[in-house]
Amino acid sequence: MSEKEKKICRFKSKIGGQALIEGVMMRGIDKSAMAVRLPNGSIDVEVWDTNNGKNAPWYKKTPFVRGVFNFVSSMVEGYKCLSKSADKAMQGIEDDEEPSKFEKWITEKLGDKFMGVLMGISMVFGVVLALALFIFLPSFITKLFSGVLEMSDFVKTLIEGLLKIVIFALYIGLTGLMKDIRRTYEYHGAEHKTIACYEACEDMTVENVRKHSRFHPRCGTSFIFLVIFISILLNSVLQLPWENIMLRVVIKLLLLPVVMGITYEIIKIAGRYDNPVTKVISAPGLWLQRLTTREPDDSQIEVALASFLPVVPDDKSEDKW
Repeated sequence: MSEKEKKICRFKSKIGGQALIEGVMMRGIDKSAMAVRLPNGSIDVEVWDTNNGKNAPWYKKTPFVRGVFNFVSSMVEGYKCLSKSADKAMQGIEDDEEPSKFEKWITEKLGDKFMGVLMGISMVFGVVLALALFIFLPSFITKLFSGVLEMSDFVKTLIEGLLKIVIFALYIGLTGLMKDIRRTYEYHGAEHKTIACYEACEDMTVENVRKHSRFHPRCGTSFIFLVIFISILLNSVLQLPWENIMLRVVIKLLLLPVVMGITYEIIKIAGRYDNPVTKVISAPGLWLQRLTTREPDDSQIEVALASFLPVVPDDKSEDKW
């Protein structure tokens, strides 16, 4: 394909993905797939049916409603794949350490359900931690400052929002120092590069994928930043009460579906169009992706390609974002 033909062909795909433990998961129009690099060096690929196209249920297609349902669906599916990838990445690796009495008791009682229960507990803990770090803590710190310095409710809301962004950036920056998380961020970069190569209408090879950017406007990192930004605006307009922090937290949780619905529509616009306005909208999220993505090596790109190719639809016209 000539450069002129590639320029005409370029489009925005609906295919999205998620980095896993030593792998990548991709969601297409009617297929999803996950690929994981096993300890023996081979790539394990799973493919399953999905429904993100024209036959998707109404609540996944209706503007301002679809955002919440698509986000929750992606989170649930992504978490299951993350659990599976951890199991696959550990296949054949022996643990010489003798299990404790508690571990033996848990294994005897739960059997094959042990890993599922463990991942469920981890998910609940993760949700509680996220609520504490990104919703309660910024409000609590801001309230402390307001007791020392005189400030308007608008300034308090602005400080609260900035604290959310700082805490989020610190969190992903510090976790990125961990070796395993850093590798996951590298697979995240491989996922973005692969989708970018496809959207550029180039042959899906490691060489072509390698040269593309690891930053993408439809990334979950950009989505989270926009959720924070929209929540600042909404909280300012509604003037949520500062007298009772717990009441403020509860109201913000109730408003979260509204915020996510608005954010989803904005990120769809930013992902679909390329103009000065969408570039401004995407810029902060793309900057944060410097923390949540890393440059992948060729073996990681191979895994991303293995998860991507099975989900490419036969009819490319169905894949317009």
